[in-house]
Amino acid sequence: MTPRTRSIAWITLFLYPFGAGAMAVNVFFASLIFSWVGLPVLSAAWSIVIGCVIGVPATWYFAKHIRRLMDVAEHRGSP
Repeated sequence: MTPRTRSIAWITLFLYPFGAGAMAVNVFFASLIFSWVGLPVLSAAWSIVIGCVIGVPATWYFAKHIRRLMDVAEHRGSP
């Protein structure tokens, strides 16, 4: 495992609780919007479960973005 890959994994693990929480809120609000067309509103428990599942890839992509920004910042900061 290269240091860059390892840092993406560490960033992902560190940010996962925030990503899963954000996805849970998004799922719940999406179910509220879909209730306007007759679909059921998800309970908070189901929203949390689905948010935890889709929070993994979302957080991984965000960690890759953060790692890229860190690489750009390190490159610009070196003389």
